Amino acid sequence: MHTFAEHWPVYVSMPFIAALIGYVTKRVAIEMMFRPLEFVGIRPFLGWQGVLPANAERMATTATDMLTTNLVDPREIFARLDPEQVAKEIEQPLLRVVEDVTREVMETYQPRLWEMLPSGAQQLLLKRVQAEAPRAITKIMREISQNIEDVLDLKHMVVTNLVRDKALLNRLIRDISRPEMRFIARSGIWFGFILGCVQLLVWALTKSPIVLPLFGLGIGWLTDWLALKMIFLPREPKRFFGFYNWQGVFQKRRDEVAADYGDMIAREIITVPNLLEAVLRGPKSDRLFSMITREVQKTIDAQASVVKPFVAIAVGTKRFQEMKQAAAAKAAERVPDTIRHAETYAINALDVRNTIVDRMRRLSPLEFEQLLRPAFRQDEWKLIAVGAVIGGLVGELQALLLLG
Repeated sequence: MHTFAEHWPVYVSMPFIAALIGYVTKRVAIEMMFRPLEFVGIRPFLGWQGVLPANAERMATTATDMLTTNLVDPREIFARLDPEQVAKEIEQPLLRVVEDVTREVMETYQPRLWEMLPSGAQQLLLKRVQAEAPRAITKIMREISQNIEDVLDLKHMVVTNLVRDKALLNRLIRDISRPEMRFIARSGIWFGFILGCVQLLVWALTKSPIVLPLFGLGIGWLTDWLALKMIFLPREPKRFFGFYNWQGVFQKRRDEVAADYGDMIAREIITVPNLLEAVLRGPKSDRLFSMITREVQKTIDAQASVVKPFVAIAVGTKRFQEMKQAAAAKAAERVPDTIRHAETYAINALDVRNTIVDRMRRLSPLEFEQLLRPAFRQDEWKLIAVGAVIGGLVGELQALLLLG
């Protein structure tokens, strides 16, 4: 009793310090998941990099597997594009591209011949090629939509973007899990306070110097572990103690998570510019270039009959083939800027956001859990261990205050 009277502020503070330990260890664990983006310290062991950034490729691959397996089918979404509507959307810039490419190629390979052609012959050639261009684009778009896997590696595109932009990967996980992160931090306060009351009772009965650091370590470890479990489990609502219902926080927010995730994916990952970049410069881009080359050359052969005899005689058959190759290459270079004129139409037609939201709401609880669970599973023990160490150190400090 004398000891309690002498150190009553420390006794009374035990539950509150335990609550603080619970909260601080959670905040530290959360920040250690995302920060820093790059390794800070001396490699390989003396330092730290956020769990997600450190495992960016694995995390991106896991997220992409879920995305491409359960949520987005490239063939389905690209089938929504109307090739004729795409051609209509880009018609005016396409006509300018055709004229520019035709003039550039002719002026590069046979400038004198082009200058010698009557103005009427020049315009006739341009108009005939321009008239055929929309049909060529329609044909290319139809072939792409029917064989999208031949020109687009969606998994490669998503993984590449997420690995290259670790901040984007962080946002993808953090933005859809903000309520879960708040729950983890706040749960530490309540769990810590309850365990702190037990700690106070045990200390009062034993006066053992090992009690405080041991409880501090236990509070840091147990509250971290329990909070992580309560985010995902149980997957379905379950009654505890006969009157209290509980369902994993993340599982309970399925509709909200689906909306947030769909928004994020459609706004920052599966975007029209990203898709265009992947098609034009991804690992399968050579196949698209082959399509464009084939159609441009067919168009030139079909529509250049007015001047083809003159050109072929003047430059030779081999040189004429080179001209067609150059025309195809220049056309491919101009495709990105031209196609961007159809971006608004493509965004609405592909409807990536609503597709993802609808599919997510139909996932099983276990499949839905995999959206977020891998972010915690890897190196989870490290986060819990850090919480335990912090709690142990604070408990040791309490013991020194009481015994000193």
